[in-house]
Amino acid sequence: SPCTECSCSSGKEIDKDTSNTKKKENGDRSFIPKIFFGTRTHKQISQITRELKRTAYSSVPMTILSSRDYTCIHPVVSSSGSNRNEMCVELLEGKHGKSCLYYHGVHKLSEHHALQSAHRMYQAWDIEDLVSLGKKLRACAYFAARELMVGADIVFCPYNYLLDPQIRESMEINLKGQVVILDEAHNIEDCARESVSYGVTENQLRAAREELDFMVNNNIRQKDHEPLRAVCYSLT
Repeated sequence: SPCTECSCSSGKEIDKDTSNTKKKENGDRSFIPKIFFGTRTHKQISQITRELKRTAYSSVPMTILSSRDYTCIHPVVSSSGSNRNEMCVELLEGKHGKSCLYYHGVHKLSEHHALQSAHRMYQAWDIEDLVSLGKKLRACAYFAARELMVGADIVFCPYNYLLDPQIRESMEINLKGQVVILDEAHNIEDCARESVSYGVTENQLRAAREELDFMVNNNIRQKDHEPLRAVCYSLT
């Protein structure tokens, strides 16, 4: 039988506790929802977090989801024009033999916030605070904000993060059973329309038409490509 003087007996108890916890998670344990707070602009998030800081709930774990335009601290990517997403992906994939050292430091930011929370020093913060801390710790604020979502009770983000299914999927946002608050909800209709709309130029349509011509003429999935080609022809 296991001795009582060392960790082997307590290890048995830990295993038992773990299995009980799993049972509770699957059955009896009550589900605690997150609050997703959607706003029209990033600037409004700053105003709301400033108000949160003044309340008794300032120490509640939170995070802010935003684009790389607001959170990227890589000197080359952040100073580029409109292709920050593509440049970031290329760095993460190491296409040119270089990787993003800031991405590999993400844990520094998430651990920093976890440590603050443990010592009850945690306070509501803004995107600028996270970016500033990211520069100081040489850690990516964009991916750190996403990691902090796991343990956050409140998640702040622009409307389209909640309404656009593609953004929801890429950000791994699951709204089932969660609490959703929409600030200035009369703007939702326009935002929802934008989420399912897409703008293209005439040159892009012509290029797409040529590619579809090639597909159809070479018997490559004709049933799929012929209707798309017809749409391009009708639009041009």
